[in-house]
Amino acid sequence: MQLTATHYISLAVTLLVTLLPGLLAARRVKSADDYNVGGRSSGAGLVAGTIIGTIVGGAATVGTAQLGFKLGLTAWWFTLGSGIALLLMAAFYAVPLRRSSLTTVAEYLVTDYGKPAGWLATFSACAGIFFSIVASTLTALHLIAGLFGVPLLAAAAIVIAVTLLLVFFGGLSSSGMAGIFKIVLIFASIFVGGVMAYADMGHWQGLTQSFAAYPWFSLFGRGVEDGLVSLGSMIVGVISTQTYVQALFSARDTKTAAVGCCAAALIVIPVGLPSVMIGMFMHLHHPEINSIDALPLYLVTYLPQWLGGIGLGAVLLSALGSIAGLALGVGTMISRDIVSKIWLKATAAGQLWASRLSVLAVSVTAMVFVFMHLDSSVLEWNYLSMALRGSGIFLPLTFCIFFPGRVRASMGVAAMGAGIFAALFWKHISPWEINSLLPALVYNLFFLLIGLAWGKKGE
Repeated sequence: MQLTATHYISLAVTLLVTLLPGLLAARRVKSADDYNVGGRSSGAGLVAGTIIGTIVGGAATVGTAQLGFKLGLTAWWFTLGSGIALLLMAAFYAVPLRRSSLTTVAEYLVTDYGKPAGWLATFSACAGIFFSIVASTLTALHLIAGLFGVPLLAAAAIVIAVTLLLVFFGGLSSSGMAGIFKIVLIFASIFVGGVMAYADMGHWQGLTQSFAAYPWFSLFGRGVEDGLVSLGSMIVGVISTQTYVQALFSARDTKTAAVGCCAAALIVIPVGLPSVMIGMFMHLHHPEINSIDALPLYLVTYLPQWLGGIGLGAVLLSALGSIAGLALGVGTMISRDIVSKIWLKATAAGQLWASRLSVLAVSVTAMVFVFMHLDSSVLEWNYLSMALRGSGIFLPLTFCIFFPGRVRASMGVAAMGAGIFAALFWKHISPWEINSLLPALVYNLFFLLIGLAWGKKGE
């Protein structure tokens, strides 16, 4: 890809315009509560922006176009599944979570299962999200190196610098502001590109003449089982992620939490479709390219240079914003669930800097880990991330929501411990080659049902 001066200028202005509001919002951050949950005063727009800023990452844009290049409509599962998960979250989880006035998932689980559950939840969530950060960082590193023709070390410096600019000073408010601007940029560039690609392929008639009905126009292009697993994984992963729960905790009230989550869902669902169209267009006209280059190459080649630069900025912000939001989630859990338990006499300023430095430590550690595994598979880390998050949090949290105070605490802890064990060791101890998330959820359910039947009596 050969970028022109116009591309670079447009891209730089896009990054600056997106980063500036978040940096200005940082001036309002005076405490750890302001940093982690926006002082619990976020409106629906900021709640939605915080969720979108993280969930619409490289997978929702570059990754969706890549799979669209290969198989067509089945690539939509990522944003479609994310949106369905957010709708479920808005309907069943948002109100009780916000009503609790807590900050982390671990704190919420402690209310039903006791302190041991908090430590297990912190490990499960931090480890799971960390590997998701690794996957996103690996994608962003190669994307920046390829776009700008810089060495990997220089690309790493750019990734960490922009990540910190997005959340280090302003925390959740900065992440939310960046998310709002990012989605505007995506609609202004990638959506325009998707409509152009659809038109250039001859609208629906041209598409049906160029592509076979299966797999190109089926959500189950890789099989019904794969599609259902994709949906289930997204539901489990989204509801188990601290960053999205944190966005709900930041809302000014329960209604705002639910409305913001629902708004995020309705925006996220269609985001994948233009990337699918662009992927199919590039398959039709440039079948020889590397599939992961489909979206950025289209933006550079087929959009006006100024708009292509905006589109590249949106793609970069998608990848980097996702890293920043996830790092904020892990940093919050480290500072709230670990540091605050050790540093009991921390001042308000000390707690704030503990949160900031936790975000910095997570970002740098993830980058070091990536350099140790440069040739690894992004998908491998995503699978491990999903299994760890879901195994320790999804069903235990769900039982807390639907059966509050009714599950025996010891069985809740047993469910979490057994699930995490399965997530970590299933592929080493089992002859069946299935995603370790499924047996982890089965173990969760087994102990939770016993705990529900046994009840709280005698504890």
